[in-house]
Amino acid sequence: MAISFSSATSIRSLLSVRDSSYNRATGKCIPPLTAKASSLGASSNYVKFQDGSIKFCCKAALVAGESGKKRMHSTSRCFMFRTGVWKCATIEEIEAEKSAIKSDAKNRMEKTLETVRENFNGFRTGRASPTMLDRLEVEYYGSPVSLKSIAQITTPDGSSLLIQPYDKSCLKIIEKAIVNSNLDLNPSNDGEVIRLTVPQLTSERRKELAKLAAKQAEEGKVAIRNIRRDAIKSYEKLEKEKKLSEDIVKDLSGDLQKVTDDYMKKIEALFKLKEKEMLKV
Repeated sequence: MAISFSSATSIRSLLSVRDSSYNRATGKCIPPLTAKASSLGASSNYVKFQDGSIKFCCKAALVAGESGKKRMHSTSRCFMFRTGVWKCATIEEIEAEKSAIKSDAKNRMEKTLETVRENFNGFRTGRASPTMLDRLEVEYYGSPVSLKSIAQITTPDGSSLLIQPYDKSCLKIIEKAIVNSNLDLNPSNDGEVIRLTVPQLTSERRKELAKLAAKQAEEGKVAIRNIRRDAIKSYEKLEKEKKLSEDIVKDLSGDLQKVTDDYMKKIEALFKLKEKEMLKV
C-alpha cells in the first residue's frame, strides 16, 4: 500500500467497533470484543501507524445472590494496541535507487566486456605478443600469482617472447606453468631468462580459434542480456512498491536497452577485430 503525506499532514480514522454481551443461559461471555480502529499520523517522511486491533478482554465477576445462585455482577475490560512506525520513501531516495540500479548494471556490463577482452588476448594468433601470457598464473610461495606480476615479458621479434623474472629462483616454476598450460609453447630456460618461440598457425587451427572466439563473444552477450534482465526486475520491484509508475518503468527499461545495445556492439567489434587478426596469414 502506498501512503503519501505532506510534512504537516495528519490523518485519523476510526473504523467499526463491535460490542458483546453476557450469555445468561450458558454463564459465559460471548467471545472477546474486538474493535478495528486505526490512526495515522505523519511528520516529514515518517509515518506512525496505530493498528486497529483494540482487544476487549471481557471478564465476568460472579457473586452469590440471595437464592444461592450465581449471577453476573460486573465486567472489566482491558485494551491492547499495536503501534508501528514506517518510513515513506522521499523523491530523493527513489531517484537514488533508480540511479544505483542503472550504475550497477553499467559497471557489471563493463566488467563483462573486460573479461571478453582478456579472453581474446589469451588466444594465439601466430604473432608473438605479451598479452598471450596475461592469464597465465604461477604458483609463487604457495599462492597463485599472474606471471606478469613477477616477471618482465618482452617481444624481441614477431615470433618470440622473452621472460625475465625479477627473482631468478622462479625460473623453474615459470617453466613448469608454461608447459602445463594450453598455450602449446615450448619454453627454453638458460638459467637467466626463458625464451618462447611462437610457431605459425595452420589454416585449420586459425579457423578453430576463430570459432572459439565467436563462442566467447556469444557468452559475453548472454551475460550482458542477463544483467539487463536483473536491472529490469529491480525497476519492477520499485513499481510493485508503488515508488515508480508503469510509464516510468517503461522509460527506464528503454534507456537500459540502449545501454545494452551499446555493449553488445562493443563485444561484436572486439570479436571482429580478433577474428580478422586470427585469420590473417
